[in-house]
Amino acid sequence: MKYRVSHRTSYRYDAPISLGYSVARLTPRTFPGQVCHDSTTVIDPAPDDRSDRTDVFGNEVTWFSLERPHDHLDVVATSEVTVEGEPAALLMAASQRWDEVRDTLAHGGSPDVVVARSYVMRSPLVTPVAGLEEFVAPSFPPDRPLVDAVVDLMGRIYRDFTYDPGFTSVATPLSEVLEHRRGVCQDFAHLAIACLRTRGLAARYVSGYLETIPPPGQERLEGADASHAWFSVFVPEVGWIDLDPTNDQAVGNRHITLGWGRDYRDVAPLVGVLYTGGAGQHLEVAVDVVAIP
Repeated sequence: MKYRVSHRTSYRYDAPISLGYSVARLTPRTFPGQVCHDSTTVIDPAPDDRSDRTDVFGNEVTWFSLERPHDHLDVVATSEVTVEGEPAALLMAASQRWDEVRDTLAHGGSPDVVVARSYVMRSPLVTPVAGLEEFVAPSFPPDRPLVDAVVDLMGRIYRDFTYDPGFTSVATPLSEVLEHRRGVCQDFAHLAIACLRTRGLAARYVSGYLETIPPPGQERLEGADASHAWFSVFVPEVGWIDLDPTNDQAVGNRHITLGWGRDYRDVAPLVGVLYTGGAGQHLEVAVDVVAIP
């Protein structure tokens, strides 16, 4: 499937901002199974300084600054991406037991295992919390195949937690999500990652988009799509397997990968520091994902 993705972020400030520094991660990745053919990021007002680079996780990053007074900021990223087919990694990894994978990650020395090992450790937004051990234990009895265990965990998150956009924000700790059994895709990805890391498994956070399909008889609304998030688990000699706990499914050709890292902080689409003098700001985000020939 080929898609055109438009991601617009608009800030309006109650008083002019004198100085701002921002980092955008809005260019979809290219890797086996996905090709980003073209991507542009347009910034208004035009930045006084701008540079593009690749971060430690391999994500494309745009850094820019506005060093003069401005009362708004619009960042529009437009990309064309092809996502190729359904994942085969689930079948390829079906026979590996989760505790064998844990031991390989702890002691193996192959380059891919060494890289994956960094995703076993805690990260700023994914740390052990009370009740996590009790929640993860039923999915991971000894000798259970890794794929079975992770799919079971994903299904339990889907069934036991309520999708509630008004309950959490980017600052809500994982402990509250687990206690109240509510959250959004970001929270469910963080929860799954935390569970896997308690078992010594490598798990990473994936930021992206999901094509949405309107109900029968209704027109598709522009800007109705949203940023999405899911998680990946590492399997030696196979690679990373992507799973979407918000929808209880393996990631397929309707998912478009933007970037990945240890948690949301590593792949936030747009972050920055502003010198505002106490002025308020108003944010609007619109995402449009359209299948194209």
